[in-house]
Amino acid sequence: MSEKDIVSIAAKAADDKKAEELTILDMKGVSLVADYFIICHGNSEKQVQAIAREVKDKANETGIDIRRLEGFEEARWVLIDLGDVIVHVFHRDERIYYNLERLWGDAPRVNIQEILN
Repeated sequence: MSEKDIVSIAAKAADDKKAEELTILDMKGVSLVADYFIICHGNSEKQVQAIAREVKDKANETGIDIRRLEGFEEARWVLIDLGDVIVHVFHRDERIYYNLERLWGDAPRVNIQEILN
């Protein structure tokens, strides 16, 4: 399965649970950690967990290896490591505080509409 397929599956799963401000950063050449970051947020701990659970479930259903899942219980910043794709599901307040989009501002953004359609 290609990285783009993984990005699409994870982004659609997050969108299905009404993730807010879904952003995909192309990290190739910018970070050695992953090729793509998917960043989104929920407005409550329950929504953050629902988004993370849906991403995890869709990954499992399609055979994507989940290397690591952190922060689920606290539901403030859940990190789902899908190998070359890392999904960051924030609580709204933490997203504002950590502002990964600014931190990785030199990473190009992927057109989310092309992924979701």
